[in-house]
Amino acid sequence: SRQYQLLKSPWKLYLKRFDELEKVYPRCNWQYKYCLTQTQVVTEGITTNTALENSYNLIQSFIKAVENGDTQELKSLINCQDQIGTLMHKTLLTFKHNLKAVLNGAALPYSNGCLEDFNRKIKQIERTAFGYSNFTNLLTRIRLEEDLYKE
Repeated sequence: SRQYQLLKSPWKLYLKRFDELEKVYPRCNWQYKYCLTQTQVVTEGITTNTALENSYNLIQSFIKAVENGDTQELKSLINCQDQIGTLMHKTLLTFKHNLKAVLNGAALPYSNGCLEDFNRKIKQIERTAFGYSNFTNLLTRIRLEEDLYKE
C-alpha cells in the first residue's frame, strides 16, 4: 500500500531532524508514483497513524529541548500524556525513572566519550588477542597500547 511504501523505504528520513529535511527539490521515486520532497514524504507518512504522528512530534521536540538545554521543557515532554506508541511509552517511563540523570545530561556540558573510547580500545585488544593466559599480560598489553609502558 502507499502508506507502507511511505514508511518502509525512507525510514532514515524519520530519524533526521525535521529542519534538516529537503523542502524544495522533489525527487521521483517509482514507489510513490510521483515526485515528493523529503518533507512531504515524512508528513504523509506520519499522518497515517495518530500515535505515530504524536511520537514523531514528541521526538522532534525532545531533540530541540536537549540541544537548547531546556530542562523545564524536557520535564514537560517526559510527563506527556499524548497517545503514543508502546515503545515510546516505555522510553518515557525509563526517562521518568532516571529523570535526574536525563536533566543533568541535557543541562551540563560533560560527556563520557573518553571513557567509552577507552573501553572500546580494551575490547578491541581482547578481540585481537583471542584471550590472554593471565590478567597481568592483558594489563601489560593495554598499558603498551596507551604508551604507559615502553617496550
